[in-house]
Amino acid sequence: MLKMNLEYRKGILFVRLKGNLNANTASRFSEYTLPIIKDYKVKYMVYNLNDLVSIDKTGEDVLLKSSTYVEDHKGKVLIVNNKINTPLHFENISNELVALSLVNS
Repeated sequence: MLKMNLEYRKGILFVRLKGNLNANTASRFSEYTLPIIKDYKVKYMVYNLNDLVSIDKTGEDVLLKSSTYVEDHKGKVLIVNNKINTPLHFENISNELVALSLVNS
């Protein structure tokens, strides 16, 4: 099961994930978030994975795919992740407040 919370604040799309992002839930994630990212031309995005229990290769791929849309708009993707071991190469930050200061500086 995967719960998603999306919030757009001060020019940043915060994507908070809770549960498991895997082959069973990745398509739901894509169907929900990709249209938002593309339609609104999101330039800055923060993935908060602190409440994510697990992520598999399919989950990592869907995060990478959605980040390419942000990067196409010369944007930046940040990740808040203090627990999950993943090879994703986004800039890792300690909390969402750091994102606000980095993006709006």
